[in-house]
Amino acid sequence: MLSMRVVIVGAVALGPKVACRLRRLLADAEITVVDQDRFISYGGCGIPYYLADEVPDENQLMSTSFHAVRDVRFFREAKGVTVLPRTRAVAIDRERRIVAVEDLESGARSELPYDRLVLATGSVSSVPPVPGRELANVFFVHNLQNALDLKKALITEEIGHAVVVGGGAIGLEVTEALADTWNLKTTVVERLGHLLPQLFDANVAAIAEATLRAKGVAVHTGESLLRLEGEGGKVTRVVTDRRTLPAELVVIATGVRPNAALARAAGLAVGPLGGITVNEQLQTSDPAIYAGGDCVEMTSLVTGKPVFAPLGSLANREGRVIADHIAGKPVRFDGVVGSFIVKIFDSALAAAGVTQEQAVAAGFDAVRVLVVGYDRAHFMPGKAILVLQLIVDRATRRVLGFQAAGPANDAVLARVNAVAALLKHAPTVEEIGQLELAYSPPFASAMDTLNALGNTAGNLLDGLYRCMTAVDAVAALRDPASDVLFVDTNAAKSAAPYIERYPGRWVNIPYQQLPGRLAELPRERTLVTICDSGIRSFESQVVLSANGFARAFAMEGGLNILKRSGIDLLAPCP
Repeated sequence: MLSMRVVIVGAVALGPKVACRLRRLLADAEITVVDQDRFISYGGCGIPYYLADEVPDENQLMSTSFHAVRDVRFFREAKGVTVLPRTRAVAIDRERRIVAVEDLESGARSELPYDRLVLATGSVSSVPPVPGRELANVFFVHNLQNALDLKKALITEEIGHAVVVGGGAIGLEVTEALADTWNLKTTVVERLGHLLPQLFDANVAAIAEATLRAKGVAVHTGESLLRLEGEGGKVTRVVTDRRTLPAELVVIATGVRPNAALARAAGLAVGPLGGITVNEQLQTSDPAIYAGGDCVEMTSLVTGKPVFAPLGSLANREGRVIADHIAGKPVRFDGVVGSFIVKIFDSALAAAGVTQEQAVAAGFDAVRVLVVGYDRAHFMPGKAILVLQLIVDRATRRVLGFQAAGPANDAVLARVNAVAALLKHAPTVEEIGQLELAYSPPFASAMDTLNALGNTAGNLLDGLYRCMTAVDAVAALRDPASDVLFVDTNAAKSAAPYIERYPGRWVNIPYQQLPGRLAELPRERTLVTICDSGIRSFESQVVLSANGFARAFAMEGGLNILKRSGIDLLAPCP
């Protein structure tokens, strides 16, 4: 009996995972991997850290945990897998089960027969069609060769100003490297209204923007790139629809889209987002052909709709499923909830599920709930602030999404992973409130901030908690026509600067004194209670509501969320 012939197109993340897993399951299979690039099996998500010199040698991105470089020789000798770099798959003949390939060095063409074909063609950069892209010192960060070229320029060129076009995760990670490691005057330009637009709601994304600004990075959102200008063949300026920026170096990080051209040309089904359509076994519309990683569309386990999730971790998990199914194991890959985390200087932001905007677009009556708390017991030294947010369906109390911001340690990671594991089971806010989490004061509070978030969401849905968002509260405070009165429940010394800054609009009644001083507050005005974190202001709002104050609200997150969003109420109004 002939051994199974498996051809894999793509050798970065999913392809090598399929090959190595399949070799363990089918010892006699003929496994061939082709890739058009010369670098294979590298950690693409580590590229920003290579640019920042946290990973000083590019070979580390291509090495195993035991320091063996994953090159052609490694795959041949250690894995029994044939890898053909600089080889492009140009066509698929599904009837003959043949992949036509071209050697990019010699130009020679040949054919690779297959019994099973795996498409791991990844993604391609979504490059804006602007003049000047061909200028020197204009870079992308889509693959390792891009990173090598960019780092060479950083080392050898005279560069003072850098502009990063695109405020997504990769763009912000590269921004940190340019501003911090290379000490460049760096600017981020994002076309949409806030940073990280597909991952976070605007209020949490504001924390990322404030973090960047605090480190000297200029941020311009809601601006479109018009053109790049240069002198002597090198870029010198970036022109947007609002301004001209000096730039001796430009990085275009405007996102990626599925690379489904080979599949489409072969007549395979492609979904509405442009990715290859696959079933729960990651088979395409041709059962002999599998696909995974950045070139496919997945099903959201939250909304049930197609999603595009270009993540290395996802590609590796999908690769194992593909190999198992080819080997005859009854496995399935149901979809994704979309979990994510990014480090920006000394902060971490994480998300799972959908944003409020995405939830509304999917047909949910979605509300968001935000709390501010500590990452460990409040009495422990070294405690840090966490900002946590849930997206919840009002009718069913189902949790649809989670977002978090905090210090760049494991605190944010622990909370997002806890929620991500639950999302495919459609948890309610009560399940988040009662979620059993490990507790010890150096690691968490007895009532974890994540539990408090679930409880707060329940209070909101029940009508006990009546909140005003930080953005709405600040707008009302600064609007001369508004009747809002802030009730500061902090100590008198803390409240004094705000009373002076906003006479007639800010009063101080410490939390514990409020029940005995209700007569001091006007019942006809909109009252917004505020404290440091939102806990005492919630308690105060409950007291006011119970005593007939019809327009009493607590400002979510307190002064802490304002500080972390870069809003200074004591500064002159913008």
